[in-house]
Amino acid sequence: MSAHVWYVSYGSNMAAARLATYLEGGTPVGGSRHNPGARDRTPPRASIAVDLPGALYFAGESPQWGGGVAFYDHEATGRGPTHARAYLVTVSQFADVAAQEMYRVPAEDDPVEAVLLSGFEGRHQVGPGRYETLLEVGRRDGLPLLVFTSPDGIDAVEHRPPAPAYAETLAAGLRESRGWDAARVSSYLERVSPGYLSR
Repeated sequence: MSAHVWYVSYGSNMAAARLATYLEGGTPVGGSRHNPGARDRTPPRASIAVDLPGALYFAGESPQWGGGVAFYDHEATGRGPTHARAYLVTVSQFADVAAQEMYRVPAEDDPVEAVLLSGFEGRHQVGPGRYETLLEVGRRDGLPLLVFTSPDGIDAVEHRPPAPAYAETLAAGLRESRGWDAARVSSYLERVSPGYLSR
């Protein structure tokens, strides 16, 4: 596999400042946990807006933000699209972001990095954790577009709305990557998290 992949974020990492806390280290605005940062702290080489089939949903509870966490169900039909942002990063950076999402410290022997370097295609479950299922959702410039998500589908878990700070960070990513105004951002968040506008 190439040394680079497209990391596709559909949640708070769509905001560049939030992703930077995973690459450079730090605590995101509105968050409560410090991230150690990646082994390679260089910024992404590029970013693009992408639309994915399937559905975005919120479930569980975030130790960083409180409230529900964003997940992506690639097989949920008729409920999309999911609006996302892809960053061109190194394989090790992708693995290190995934590790920190699982509250692990990035390390040389990371299993996600090993899977990516093996050249997997389609879907691979690295472990049982909420962000240990890897999906290839397409290609751009010959490089894979990759997401990590939960092994549970949208209908298999109880949904929980995101905390305000988390939702605002996700909204910032939509504005940055798409130039959306507040009304369009709110409409999307209401679709993926019913009741968002009434909170």
